[in-house]
Amino acid sequence: MPPVLEIQDLRVEFRVPNGVVHAVNGVSLTQEEEEVFCVVGESGAGKSALALAVMGLLPDNGAVTGGRILFDGVDLVTASAEHLRQLRGKSMSLVFQDAQSALNPVQTIGQQLTEVIITHSNLNRRAAGGVCQEMLRELGVPDPRRMMSAYPFTLSGGQCQRVMLAMALVMRPRLLIADEVTSSVDVTLQAEILERLKELSRDSKSAILLITHDMGVVANMARRVGVMYAGHLVEIADLLPIFQQPRHPYTWSLLQTLPRLDAAGRRLQALRGTPPDLINISEQCPFVPRCPKALSRCREEPTPGLSEMEERHWAACYNPVEYP
Repeated sequence: MPPVLEIQDLRVEFRVPNGVVHAVNGVSLTQEEEEVFCVVGESGAGKSALALAVMGLLPDNGAVTGGRILFDGVDLVTASAEHLRQLRGKSMSLVFQDAQSALNPVQTIGQQLTEVIITHSNLNRRAAGGVCQEMLRELGVPDPRRMMSAYPFTLSGGQCQRVMLAMALVMRPRLLIADEVTSSVDVTLQAEILERLKELSRDSKSAILLITHDMGVVANMARRVGVMYAGHLVEIADLLPIFQQPRHPYTWSLLQTLPRLDAAGRRLQALRGTPPDLINISEQCPFVPRCPKALSRCREEPTPGLSEMEERHWAACYNPVEYP
């Protein structure tokens, strides 16, 4: 059975006044049915640009300049605007990072939720409203009827996030992209959101592409993990190998910044330096200025591609981390 989503050598650029931002640089990955795939990395790594490219929602100054995005075998890069409109909201959905900004401030929550169902089904507005209220109830909203008549600016950040989730989940999409869905909510709501996403994946056999910078969320949710840096996927592996034996120095460095219950006395190590400028990007590995294992080869040769280190474990590195 073909994967739900297959990205092949994707490249995304944004034109800005002082040059071109190379946001995604040759990313390739596959997403299977019912799989939770986490893309993790620092801010500015290109994670959100990847999500927007898949959904066909890049801003006017952004464009896919290379590669393919296959959704159920259909290339979304060359698909018509009408075909993408039919897919968005029904077969694939995106939960935006900033829920309050993503909602329309001059429309009620009910108007925005029912629009998704009316667009992609034969239900009338009354029936669609009932479905939306039930979805809000499932997501823990205490008074769904009142919520339907509220405006986004009257709601808290957590309530807006629940509304965005309801909008994304109401049609039971085959692919859900969740962009930093837990970044602006408290830990109680975070646990509720993650549990709901697990239920969606299990009950509807939906694939979830979860974008985050929180390794705790990764540990709780992921089946496979892709580590992204400066627009490149530098490591892909199943969950346990990423945490137990990371092979790329960037992944290893990220994990050194985290406290561990099994090593209470261990001194945390800050990740030195800053991510590179994606406008003036060089051909060498972008992690070289921050890498504790950089070789002369890393500075002289082009960025390495992903190589299989062990079964189902790939890393893009000339000098990967070794283990006894």
